[in-house]
Amino acid sequence: MIKALIFDFDGTILDTESQEYQALKEIFEEHGCELPLDVWGKCIGTANVFDPYEYLEEQYKQPIKHDELREKRMKRSHSLILEQEALPGVVAYLEAAKELGLKIGLASSSTRSWVTGHLERIGLLHYFETIKTADDVDEVKPNPALYLEAAQALGVKSEEAVAFEDSVNGAKAAKAAGMFCVAIPNPVTRHMNFDGTDLVLESLAQKELSDLLHSLNN
Repeated sequence: MIKALIFDFDGTILDTESQEYQALKEIFEEHGCELPLDVWGKCIGTANVFDPYEYLEEQYKQPIKHDELREKRMKRSHSLILEQEALPGVVAYLEAAKELGLKIGLASSSTRSWVTGHLERIGLLHYFETIKTADDVDEVKPNPALYLEAAQALGVKSEEAVAFEDSVNGAKAAKAAGMFCVAIPNPVTRHMNFDGTDLVLESLAQKELSDLLHSLNN
């Protein structure tokens, strides 16, 4: 019996990842270079070990000013993200979960200030009984620690929770934690292979929560 929903944040609740990619893509294009999705996509949903400025410098074959480009990217992506609202179906799922008496948590590889700041801005912070972020664990996704911590804080067993994810790294974390996992790929993760998940949706608006729970519980 499913007792809890645990959401990823970036790309699942708010489309921050497309905006981050767009900002970087513009910088690469200004230098006559390209940042392929399959290269950038590998770091989505986990600690970012990929340095796009080193990658750009390798392509550009000339020194670039990393700090200046980093600041430019941050300003551009931030302005794009501030234009975004919750992704389709998210609010409906949160409301439906409340009506069904389900516990609601969040597990994100981002920092707490990033997650709670945006949740407050879009008016969704109050829905979450627990929020676990990079600030709470030694290793982020694909390590299952974030999901295990969230389940424990909600007082449910892993097998009693459904995780909602947009990235392969996140899906691996949820499944390693022993949870059901529903993938909702965003524009920068749609090329990825989500075969290990229990269900793949184009958006949460595609299927009502009650129908989803019925299919997973049977």
